[in-house]
Amino acid sequence: MARTSKYLVLACLSLPVLVLAAAWMSGQDGHVVDLDRVLAGPEPAHPFGYDALGRDVLARLAEGLSLSLSVGLSVILCGGVLGISVGMLAGWSGGWLDAGLMRLADIVLSFPGILLAIALAAMLGPGVDNLIMALVAVGWVGFARLSRAQVLSLKTAPFIEASVAAGSGACHIAWRHLLPNIAAPLLVEASFGLAAVIIGEAGLSFLGVGVQPPDASLGTMIREGTRLMLVSPMLVIWPGLVLFSLVMAVNLLGDALRDRLDVRMAPQEENHA
Repeated sequence: MARTSKYLVLACLSLPVLVLAAAWMSGQDGHVVDLDRVLAGPEPAHPFGYDALGRDVLARLAEGLSLSLSVGLSVILCGGVLGISVGMLAGWSGGWLDAGLMRLADIVLSFPGILLAIALAAMLGPGVDNLIMALVAVGWVGFARLSRAQVLSLKTAPFIEASVAAGSGACHIAWRHLLPNIAAPLLVEASFGLAAVIIGEAGLSFLGVGVQPPDASLGTMIREGTRLMLVSPMLVIWPGLVLFSLVMAVNLLGDALRDRLDVRMAPQEENHA
Protein backbone atom coordinates (compact mmCIF):
# COMPACT_ATOMS: atom_id res chain seq x y z
CA MET A 1 0.00 0.00 0.00
CA ALA A 2 1.36 3.41 -0.91
CA ARG A 3 2.19 5.80 1.89
CA THR A 4 -0.55 8.21 0.77
CA SER A 5 -3.11 5.39 0.84
CA LYS A 6 -2.03 4.47 4.37
CA TYR A 7 -2.54 8.04 5.51
CA LEU A 8 -5.96 8.18 3.84
CA VAL A 9 -7.06 4.94 5.49
CA LEU A 10 -5.88 6.16 8.89
CA ALA A 11 -7.60 9.51 8.37
CA CYS A 12 -10.88 7.85 7.43
CA LEU A 13 -10.68 5.36 10.29
CA SER A 14 -9.89 8.04 12.85
CA LEU A 15 -13.46 9.30 13.30
CA PRO A 16 -15.13 5.85 13.74
CA VAL A 17 -12.37 4.74 16.11
CA LEU A 18 -12.61 7.96 18.14
CA VAL A 19 -16.39 7.60 18.38
CA LEU A 20 -16.13 4.03 19.66
CA ALA A 21 -13.34 4.88 22.09
CA ALA A 22 -15.04 8.01 23.44
CA ALA A 23 -18.37 6.22 23.89
CA TRP A 24 -16.63 3.36 25.70
CA MET A 25 -14.80 5.74 28.04
CA SER A 26 -17.88 7.84 28.75
CA GLY A 27 -20.00 4.81 29.64
CA GLN A 28 -23.21 6.57 28.59
CA ASP A 29 -26.32 4.62 27.62
CA GLY A 30 -27.83 5.68 24.30
CA HIS A 31 -31.30 4.50 25.36
CA VAL A 32 -31.63 6.68 28.45
CA VAL A 33 -34.14 9.49 27.84
CA ASP A 34 -33.66 12.85 29.57
CA LEU A 35 -36.43 15.23 28.59
CA ASP A 36 -34.67 18.11 30.35
CA ARG A 37 -31.82 17.79 27.82
CA VAL A 38 -33.82 17.67 24.57
CA LEU A 39 -31.62 19.02 21.75
CA ALA A 40 -29.14 20.34 24.30
CA GLY A 41 -25.69 21.25 23.02
CA PRO A 42 -22.35 19.60 23.77
CA GLU A 43 -21.21 19.13 27.35
CA PRO A 44 -17.93 17.76 28.75
CA ALA A 45 -19.51 14.36 29.42
CA HIS A 46 -21.63 14.51 26.24
CA PRO A 47 -19.42 16.05 23.52
CA PHE A 48 -21.93 15.49 20.71
CA GLY A 49 -24.95 16.77 22.62
CA TYR A 50 -28.42 15.25 22.82
CA ASP A 51 -31.07 14.25 20.30
CA ALA A 52 -34.79 15.06 20.13
CA LEU A 53 -35.54 12.67 23.02
CA GLY A 54 -32.68 13.76 25.22
CA ARG A 55 -30.49 10.75 24.43
CA ASP A 56 -26.71 10.97 24.21
CA VAL A 57 -25.74 11.31 20.55
CA LEU A 58 -22.24 9.93 21.05
CA ALA A 59 -23.52 6.73 22.63
CA ARG A 60 -26.05 6.24 19.84
CA LEU A 61 -23.40 6.89 17.19
CA ALA A 62 -21.23 4.18 18.73
CA GLU A 63 -24.20 1.79 18.88
CA GLY A 64 -25.13 2.51 15.26
CA LEU A 65 -21.54 2.09 14.14
CA SER A 66 -21.24 -1.25 15.93
CA LEU A 67 -24.52 -2.42 14.43
CA SER A 68 -23.44 -1.44 10.91
CA LEU A 69 -20.21 -3.42 11.29
CA SER A 70 -21.94 -6.45 12.79
CA VAL A 71 -24.62 -6.49 10.08
CA GLY A 72 -22.01 -6.00 7.36
CA LEU A 73 -19.77 -8.81 8.60
CA SER A 74 -22.75 -11.14 9.09
CA VAL A 75 -24.02 -10.51 5.57
CA ILE A 76 -20.57 -10.95 4.02
CA LEU A 77 -20.00 -14.19 5.95
CA CYS A 78 -23.41 -15.72 5.16
CA GLY A 79 -23.57 -14.39 1.61
CA GLY A 80 -19.98 -15.42 0.96
CA VAL A 81 -20.51 -18.99 2.15
CA LEU A 82 -23.71 -19.30 0.10
CA GLY A 83 -22.36 -17.62 -3.02
CA ILE A 84 -19.02 -19.43 -3.02
CA SER A 85 -20.73 -22.79 -2.52
CA VAL A 86 -23.15 -22.13 -5.37
CA GLY A 87 -20.44 -20.80 -7.69
CA MET A 88 -18.03 -23.66 -7.06
CA LEU A 89 -20.80 -26.22 -7.50
CA ALA A 90 -21.90 -24.62 -10.78
CA GLY A 91 -18.38 -24.27 -12.15
CA TRP A 92 -17.31 -27.80 -11.22
CA SER A 93 -20.50 -29.59 -12.24
CA GLY A 94 -21.27 -27.79 -15.50
CA GLY A 95 -24.20 -28.84 -17.65
CA TRP A 96 -27.78 -28.23 -16.63
CA LEU A 97 -26.88 -27.54 -12.98
CA ASP A 98 -24.48 -24.80 -13.99
CA ALA A 99 -27.02 -23.29 -16.37
CA GLY A 100 -29.82 -23.40 -13.80
CA LEU A 101 -27.82 -21.82 -10.98
CA MET A 102 -26.46 -19.08 -13.21
CA ARG A 103 -29.91 -18.29 -14.57
CA LEU A 104 -31.04 -17.88 -10.97
CA ALA A 105 -28.14 -15.49 -10.42
CA ASP A 106 -29.11 -13.60 -13.58
CA ILE A 107 -32.67 -13.22 -12.30
CA VAL A 108 -31.42 -11.70 -9.06
CA LEU A 109 -29.09 -9.37 -10.99
CA SER A 110 -31.92 -8.27 -13.28
CA PHE A 111 -33.41 -6.28 -10.37
CA PRO A 112 -31.70 -3.21 -8.91
CA GLY A 113 -30.06 -4.45 -5.75
CA ILE A 114 -31.40 -1.80 -3.40
CA LEU A 115 -34.96 -2.15 -4.72
CA LEU A 116 -34.88 -5.93 -4.33
CA ALA A 117 -33.51 -5.56 -0.80
CA ILE A 118 -36.28 -3.07 0.05
CA ALA A 119 -38.95 -5.44 -1.28
CA LEU A 120 -37.55 -8.42 0.62
CA ALA A 121 -37.13 -6.44 3.85
CA ALA A 122 -40.71 -5.17 3.56
CA MET A 123 -41.99 -8.73 2.99
CA LEU A 124 -40.01 -10.19 5.89
CA GLY A 125 -40.80 -7.33 8.23
CA PRO A 126 -38.55 -4.93 10.14
CA GLY A 127 -35.76 -6.18 12.36
CA VAL A 128 -32.04 -6.86 12.25
CA ASP A 129 -32.38 -10.58 11.44
CA ASN A 130 -34.75 -9.94 8.54
CA LEU A 131 -32.51 -7.12 7.34
CA ILE A 132 -29.54 -9.50 7.24
CA MET A 133 -31.56 -12.12 5.32
CA ALA A 134 -32.70 -9.53 2.78
CA LEU A 135 -29.14 -8.31 2.18
CA VAL A 136 -27.80 -11.87 1.95
CA ALA A 137 -30.46 -12.68 -0.68
CA VAL A 138 -29.04 -9.85 -2.79
CA GLY A 139 -25.34 -10.10 -1.97
CA TRP A 140 -24.55 -13.78 -2.68
CA VAL A 141 -24.61 -13.34 -6.46
CA GLY A 142 -21.27 -11.54 -6.75
CA PHE A 143 -19.49 -14.29 -4.85
CA ALA A 144 -21.21 -16.97 -6.93
CA ARG A 145 -20.26 -15.50 -10.30
CA LEU A 146 -16.68 -14.80 -9.27
CA SER A 147 -16.08 -18.23 -7.73
CA ARG A 148 -17.63 -19.94 -10.77
CA ALA A 149 -15.34 -18.05 -13.14
CA GLN A 150 -12.30 -18.92 -11.04
CA VAL A 151 -13.23 -22.60 -10.86
CA LEU A 152 -13.79 -22.78 -14.61
CA SER A 153 -10.29 -21.40 -15.17
CA LEU A 154 -8.74 -23.92 -12.76
CA LYS A 155 -10.66 -27.15 -13.35
CA THR A 156 -8.50 -28.05 -16.36
CA ALA A 157 -5.23 -27.16 -14.63
CA PRO A 158 -2.68 -30.03 -14.44
CA PHE A 159 -2.70 -30.22 -10.64
CA ILE A 160 -6.51 -30.54 -10.62
CA GLU A 161 -6.46 -33.24 -13.30
CA ALA A 162 -3.77 -35.07 -11.35
CA SER A 163 -5.92 -34.96 -8.22
CA VAL A 164 -8.91 -36.31 -10.17
CA ALA A 165 -6.75 -39.09 -11.64
CA ALA A 166 -5.59 -39.99 -8.13
CA GLY A 167 -9.21 -40.65 -7.17
CA SER A 168 -9.83 -37.58 -5.00
CA GLY A 169 -13.46 -36.66 -4.43
CA ALA A 170 -15.06 -33.39 -5.45
CA CYS A 171 -15.28 -32.13 -1.86
CA HIS A 172 -11.60 -32.90 -1.25
CA ILE A 173 -10.55 -31.13 -4.44
CA ALA A 174 -12.72 -28.12 -3.66
CA TRP A 175 -11.41 -27.75 -0.11
CA ARG A 176 -7.73 -28.61 -0.62
CA HIS A 177 -7.05 -27.29 -4.13
CA LEU A 178 -9.72 -24.97 -5.53
CA LEU A 179 -10.62 -22.83 -2.52
CA PRO A 180 -7.02 -21.90 -1.55
CA ASN A 181 -6.31 -20.84 -5.14
CA ILE A 182 -9.38 -18.64 -5.49
CA ALA A 183 -9.26 -17.14 -1.99
CA ALA A 184 -7.44 -13.93 -3.01
CA PRO A 185 -10.04 -12.54 -5.47
CA LEU A 186 -12.84 -13.64 -3.16
CA LEU A 187 -11.23 -11.75 -0.28
CA VAL A 188 -11.10 -8.61 -2.41
CA GLU A 189 -14.75 -9.11 -3.39
CA ALA A 190 -15.64 -9.41 0.29
CA SER A 191 -13.86 -6.16 1.17
CA PHE A 192 -15.76 -4.17 -1.46
CA GLY A 193 -18.99 -6.02 -0.63
CA LEU A 194 -18.67 -4.98 3.01
CA ALA A 195 -18.79 -1.30 2.04
CA ALA A 196 -21.85 -1.91 -0.14
CA VAL A 197 -23.62 -3.79 2.67
CA ILE A 198 -22.94 -1.00 5.17
CA ILE A 199 -24.50 1.52 2.76
CA GLY A 200 -27.39 -0.86 2.09
CA GLU A 201 -28.11 -1.29 5.79
CA ALA A 202 -28.06 2.46 6.34
CA GLY A 203 -30.32 3.01 3.33
CA LEU A 204 -32.89 0.43 4.40
CA SER A 205 -32.89 1.76 7.96
CA PHE A 206 -33.30 5.30 6.62
CA LEU A 207 -36.37 4.16 4.68
CA GLY A 208 -37.85 2.50 7.76
CA VAL A 209 -37.58 -1.15 6.71
CA GLY A 210 -34.37 -1.95 8.56
CA VAL A 211 -33.37 -1.30 12.16
CA GLN A 212 -36.28 -0.03 14.23
CA PRO A 213 -36.33 2.36 17.20
CA PRO A 214 -35.25 2.40 19.96
CA ASP A 215 -32.23 0.57 18.47
CA ALA A 216 -29.71 2.95 16.94
CA SER A 217 -28.54 2.82 13.34
CA LEU A 218 -26.67 5.43 11.34
CA GLY A 219 -29.51 5.35 8.81
CA THR A 220 -32.24 5.84 11.41
CA MET A 221 -30.27 8.64 13.06
CA ILE A 222 -30.00 10.46 9.73
CA ARG A 223 -33.73 9.96 9.11
CA GLU A 224 -34.65 11.29 12.55
CA GLY A 225 -32.26 14.22 12.16
CA THR A 226 -33.67 15.38 8.83
CA ARG A 227 -36.81 16.60 10.59
CA LEU A 228 -34.67 18.93 12.69
CA MET A 229 -32.16 20.10 10.11
CA LEU A 230 -32.85 23.80 10.71
CA VAL A 231 -32.83 23.45 14.50
CA SER A 232 -29.97 21.00 15.07
CA PRO A 233 -28.13 20.14 11.83
CA MET A 234 -25.44 18.19 13.72
CA LEU A 235 -27.95 15.39 14.26
CA VAL A 236 -27.57 14.66 10.54
CA ILE A 237 -23.97 15.75 10.06
CA TRP A 238 -22.42 13.49 12.71
CA PRO A 239 -23.96 10.17 11.59
CA GLY A 240 -23.38 11.16 7.96
CA LEU A 241 -19.69 11.82 8.63
CA VAL A 242 -19.28 8.56 10.54
CA LEU A 243 -20.97 6.60 7.75
CA PHE A 244 -18.88 8.33 5.08
CA SER A 245 -15.63 7.75 6.98
CA LEU A 246 -16.39 4.07 7.59
CA VAL A 247 -17.34 3.31 3.99
CA MET A 248 -14.38 5.27 2.60
CA ALA A 249 -11.97 3.42 4.89
CA VAL A 250 -13.36 0.02 3.87
CA ASN A 251 -13.13 0.93 0.17
CA LEU A 252 -9.55 2.13 0.54
CA LEU A 253 -8.64 -1.08 2.35
CA GLY A 254 -10.25 -3.02 -0.48
CA ASP A 255 -8.17 -1.13 -3.04
CA ALA A 256 -5.00 -1.81 -1.10
CA LEU A 257 -5.91 -5.47 -0.70
CA ARG A 258 -6.57 -5.82 -4.42
CA ASP A 259 -3.21 -4.25 -5.29
CA ARG A 260 -1.47 -6.47 -2.77
CA LEU A 261 -3.05 -9.74 -3.88
CA ASP A 262 -3.24 -9.11 -7.65
CA VAL A 263 -0.19 -10.83 -9.12
CA ARG A 264 -0.60 -8.80 -12.31
CA MET A 265 0.47 -5.72 -10.35
CA ALA A 266 3.80 -7.29 -9.34
CA PRO A 267 5.70 -6.60 -12.59
CA GLN A 268 4.53 -2.98 -12.58
CA GLU A 269 5.68 -2.53 -8.99
CA GLU A 270 9.06 -4.06 -9.80
CA ASN A 271 9.49 -1.68 -12.74
CA HIS A 272 8.77 1.30 -10.51
CA ALA A 273 11.14 0.08 -7.83
